[in-house]
Amino acid sequence: MDSHAHLQSANSLVGVLLPVVKDLYLLSTLVAIGLLYAIGFLLPETHGKLDKEALRIKSLALLATIVWVVCTIGGVIVELANLLGGGFLDAFNWSVISSFLSSTSIGRDFLFQIAMGVIAVALINRVEKVGAIYFALAGTMLALLIPLFQSHASSAGNHGLAIGSLLFHVGAVSLWVGGVIGLLVISPRERSASISRFSSLALWCAIIVGVSGVLNAWTRLNFLAGWQSRYGLLVILKSTLFVILLFIGAKHRTYIARKLHQGPSVFRLLINESGVMIAAVAIGGWLSSTLPPISPTGLIAARDPVISITGLSMPRPPTLRRVLFAYSPDGTILGILLLITALYIYGVVVLTRRGDKWPIGRTFAFAIAVFLVDYATSGGVGVYAHFAFSYHMVSHMILGMIAPIGFVLSAPITLALRTLPQGRTPDERGFRGTLISIIHSKYSVIMTNPVVALALFDGSLFVLYMTPLFGKLMQSHSGHVLMDIHFLLAGYLFFYVIIGVDPNPRKIPHIVRIIVLFAAMSIHAFFSIALLSTTTLLDAGYFSSLNRPWSTNLLTDQHVGAALGWAMGEIPILIALIATFIQWMRDDSRESKRIDRASDRAAAMGEEDELTKYNKYLAGLAKRDLTSPD
Repeated sequence: MDSHAHLQSANSLVGVLLPVVKDLYLLSTLVAIGLLYAIGFLLPETHGKLDKEALRIKSLALLATIVWVVCTIGGVIVELANLLGGGFLDAFNWSVISSFLSSTSIGRDFLFQIAMGVIAVALINRVEKVGAIYFALAGTMLALLIPLFQSHASSAGNHGLAIGSLLFHVGAVSLWVGGVIGLLVISPRERSASISRFSSLALWCAIIVGVSGVLNAWTRLNFLAGWQSRYGLLVILKSTLFVILLFIGAKHRTYIARKLHQGPSVFRLLINESGVMIAAVAIGGWLSSTLPPISPTGLIAARDPVISITGLSMPRPPTLRRVLFAYSPDGTILGILLLITALYIYGVVVLTRRGDKWPIGRTFAFAIAVFLVDYATSGGVGVYAHFAFSYHMVSHMILGMIAPIGFVLSAPITLALRTLPQGRTPDERGFRGTLISIIHSKYSVIMTNPVVALALFDGSLFVLYMTPLFGKLMQSHSGHVLMDIHFLLAGYLFFYVIIGVDPNPRKIPHIVRIIVLFAAMSIHAFFSIALLSTTTLLDAGYFSSLNRPWSTNLLTDQHVGAALGWAMGEIPILIALIATFIQWMRDDSRESKRIDRASDRAAAMGEEDELTKYNKYLAGLAKRDLTSPD
């Protein structure tokens, strides 16, 4: 065989193996997700430890995760051979492989997936507690979802909405399909007790899949002409299967609820449901490898270098009206906000139906926080934050300094503790017990240390802006999302420690809180002064690559951002300082009232109160000192 024929044979083999490896990876990942979900959420446990049935399924989950890692490694070789256009011998070159994994976005995704897989294998293999299963499930989900940030943008240029809706769509489908796989593997005796829990998750997943699927199709298709393309027909076919799946699922849940004792019937129903799901997932995989038709708007977006960098077209010069009313949805953050809002409202409704009351002020604080986060990521400030450092800093301050106060005052942990279901048996912790164990875990004790919270809150400012990290994160949509989530979580942790109304594993004295607030104020001021004194740009050329026609002095804009960050950062800390003083006075007042009530009870019963006992104790010590021979 000559070299040309050999090359054609190698290329044809690569073409055959590429979809096979991808399908095996997807199948093994779905199986791993389903089995881990079954262990962590469907099967009973004993005080956080896995039972016999869970241990049996854990071995299957370990096997599925190993297959997933092997398929990912194989995917690296096949993808590299496909990119090189040669045989597999060219791909089996360590220098080529290392360069591919470290220098390309696709390679870094592969590397991340392999790392998550190795961690999941280690957790599943060595640990026999439910907490480790949660971490393994989270790592598996991240390995599946993170590469979606590199998927092709929508034809209409709605990059943020397209990526965000795709993330939630794939995540919900994975949990839905994986849950059915988990039910199929669970023994008939345990399956009966697990179906009701899965039904609740399936309802949430169905809603997310439907909404995210519609949004994703809308962003990728021209509304009229696009439906006549192959991509449009696949969307219609997948939507039809989704409606059928909803109908079958509803019928199955009703039937199963009446005849849980009929194990074979339940198993056949789950097999039918999983068959429809696998067909829908297969069409989804076909969609992922099919390019949507390019609309005229999409052609403009494809040719615009600004859209290729930011996912947005260059906005007009900022005015008060544009900053207030501009809106371009960031699907990832918006989806998270919608999900937590739905859960919060659901919790309040559960309390109301039970006859309990939830303070309206806490709900109002939650609504304000959600609005601020949405405005800082998708609203006018969020839009211009992609194009100017000054607006990026305003967005940062809203996410890290202002919105977290609203979330902390809304007491989401307290709401969850009052509404989450308890275990099905006295020995099972359940969702509520799991949350309590997390709150009182060693990890929570470490994270709620005021020094740790302060380091994450203010120390991360220097790590982000005074190193090349900021310029790297600004280059990608995933980097923007990562920064937004970090700002929000770091701010929430800090204010939870200082002014939180939720249960805290630490009892922090008010004087310590005040000292930490003054330290935070000083560190933030020092950071702002350092940023105002910079003579070079921090973005590694990101903003200059946009060639924006307004506010062209980038260094001046950077200094404006530093000044705005200083002003916007000090005010929330002052508010927290005032709130801490108020809490301190209220606690002292409650303690004084408690002592007075104890004294009244002691007097009524003819007993000595605490103050009298303490004075006698001091008098005894003084008398002992006087009579001491020394």
